[in-house]
Amino acid sequence: MTISVGDKLPEATFKTMTADGAKPITSAEIFPGKKVVLFGVPGAFTPTCSNNHLPGYLENHDAILARGVDTIAVVSVNDVHVMGAWARFTGGDGKILFLADGNGDFAKAVGLDADYSGGGMGLRSKRFSMIIDDGKVTALNVETKPGVDESGAAHILGQL
Repeated sequence: MTISVGDKLPEATFKTMTADGAKPITSAEIFPGKKVVLFGVPGAFTPTCSNNHLPGYLENHDAILARGVDTIAVVSVNDVHVMGAWARFTGGDGKILFLADGNGDFAKAVGLDADYSGGGMGLRSKRFSMIIDDGKVTALNVETKPGVDESGAAHILGQL
């Protein structure tokens, strides 16, 4: 079942790349007591994710934070090394928290997993965005067609 507005996020452990290497980070460290914009992408370095989705959040970083958001985070079913490289390559390191959901456990727990095996990518995340306030989902946007309309930074700005 897909997570809904009003639901609390489930406990999850992600990995993130730090100056000291790969480190686990839990939902209990990221979300409680904070307003977080979280967006999910099918894959780091994939065309739509790299050319359209992530850039919108980088371009609107300051405007999003100015509306009371503490953290902007992106999650993908990729390993932590790929997410770390994507953060560096895009200039998002230090602006956006890059979360690796390596086995898709978070994507499955929130019902936003997708089967991309026809394209050779296997289990991935649907393209989505959400606003999370103190661990509770206050807005949820899941793309219903290819592209970045419902889950993009411009739409999130309108919801904040």
